[in-house]
Amino acid sequence: MTEFTLTDLDRIIGARAASDDAMSYTRKLMDKGVPKIAQKVGEEAVEAAIAAVKGDRSELTGEAADLLYHLLVLLRASDIALEDVMAELSRRTAQTGLEEKASRPAG
Repeated sequence: MTEFTLTDLDRIIGARAASDDAMSYTRKLMDKGVPKIAQKVGEEAVEAAIAAVKGDRSELTGEAADLLYHLLVLLRASDIALEDVMAELSRRTAQTGLEEKASRPAG
C-alpha cells in the first residue's frame, strides 16, 4: 500500500501553482482559471464513470487519479483548502448517510 496521500498531492499542487514554471501543467491550468479547471473536472468525472461502466479497472484507476488531481487544482483555484473539505467529510460521516442527506437544505 502506498504512503502517498491527497495531502501530499495538494502540497505538490500548491507548490506548482505558485511557481512561474512555464512547463508546469498545474501552473497553466491555474492561469486559465476556474471555468477551464471546472471543465476538466467534469471531463475527468465522465471519463471515470465510463471506465467504471465498462468494468475497466485499469482505466478507472487512471481516470480516478486524473479526477482527484483536477479536483484539487479546482479547490486551490477557488481558494478552498483540502483541510476544509476533509473537515466537512468528517462532519458528514459522524452520522449515517441517510441522516446526513436529510439534514441538507432542500434544493
